[in-house]
Amino acid sequence: MPEAINNKNVFSLIEVTRSIEKTLAERYKSAFWVQAEMNKLNHYSHSGHCYPDLVEKKDGKVIAQMRANLWKTDYIKVNDNFLRVLKEPLKDGVKILFLAKISFNPAYGLSLRIVDIDPAYTLGDLEKEKQETINKIKQEGIFDKNKALHLPLLPKRIAIISVETSKGYADFLNVIDENEWGYKFFHFLFPALLQGDKAVESICNQLDQIRKVSHHFDVVAIIRGGGGDIGLSCYNHYQLVREIALFPLPVLTGIGHATNETVAEMVSNTNVITPTKMADFLLQKFHNFSVPVNDARKKIIDKTSRLLNEEKSKFQAEAKLFRSVTHNVLFKNKNDIQESIQTFTQHSRFLFRNERTYLSSVKAGLGKGSRGLLVDDSQKILQSQGRFAGRLLLYVKDRKHELTNLEKDISNMSPENVLKRGYSITRLDGKAVKDIKNVRAGDLLETIVYEGKIASRVDRVTK
Repeated sequence: MPEAINNKNVFSLIEVTRSIEKTLAERYKSAFWVQAEMNKLNHYSHSGHCYPDLVEKKDGKVIAQMRANLWKTDYIKVNDNFLRVLKEPLKDGVKILFLAKISFNPAYGLSLRIVDIDPAYTLGDLEKEKQETINKIKQEGIFDKNKALHLPLLPKRIAIISVETSKGYADFLNVIDENEWGYKFFHFLFPALLQGDKAVESICNQLDQIRKVSHHFDVVAIIRGGGGDIGLSCYNHYQLVREIALFPLPVLTGIGHATNETVAEMVSNTNVITPTKMADFLLQKFHNFSVPVNDARKKIIDKTSRLLNEEKSKFQAEAKLFRSVTHNVLFKNKNDIQESIQTFTQHSRFLFRNERTYLSSVKAGLGKGSRGLLVDDSQKILQSQGRFAGRLLLYVKDRKHELTNLEKDISNMSPENVLKRGYSITRLDGKAVKDIKNVRAGDLLETIVYEGKIASRVDRVTK
């Protein structure tokens, strides 16, 4: 009852609080459903109780705020439902639809006691945010902008956004660095938070850092381990999705889940389910390049080997023909020389015979001549013999010199001596190049020199 003090009815504080408690208990006898944003869960592990901070916002401003209670037994039940439906525990920063009772305690004041929380409502709110982001990105015409970027044939330089201690990041490095084919990659980690309230800001900051050094990289890889849909809600955030869509390098996403694709994955250049799959995807790009290159290398080696064998056979055949022709020429010249010697011998004998006949006739006619005439005739004979001997020696010397020169010419004409003097034989498609008009840029030439063969590609042709 109130107490009269100075003509005033004065109530004690306990009377007021008990009146409020009684009024609220009569007015709110049953539980009712409430929707709000759970700003902070405030879970105390030692007691198991939670004291959530609940807010309602309008245009980004808080228009209502209240403290709630979630006792240990109710929290365990609610958290198990969240893990079953969303694959994530109850956490800060999500919108909830909860069953509550009004409670008022004279010592602790007014509060809401949360009896149950519907996880389907939270999941639906996340899907609503996702659709709003998709619509905004499509209206801006940038939904497929990153997908339109050309993924390099060999994406070797990778800027990685991940948590350094993430298992997904470790799995990616293990596959990419320890690949059995020896493919080499350059990768650099830009560490960032990948889930929670600060994930969007953290990832966007690292994307901004990569943009400044984008000329050092081929692609950006966002790598994250597994997680439920609430853990992935940041990847539906408009700011992050817009940064990925407008990024100047192809963005690859592997954030570790198989269902409910996020908007960030939709707008990325390439999306794979897990970090390991992303590593396999990059290795496959190298496979797609290396296999045809190795096949082409084998074909080039085989064809080159066949061409070399064919050219070797042709060269051996021509060398054999050259030896045969040279042998015939030498044989013919040898016969000509022998015929010349025989002719010279016969001619010499004829001359000697004539001279002897002439000397005999002179001797017979001058038998009775004077000594002086004999001396004169003897001198003439001696002179004739000297001239004849000189002419004979000169003739033999000239023929011998001609034969020597002919042998030198034949020796100089051999392929080995021609190549030894610095000359070479250039072939195109197995035929000797005789006219510059037959050679074009890009042709494969084979040049034969004294000690081997040279294969070359024509860069240009100049008259």
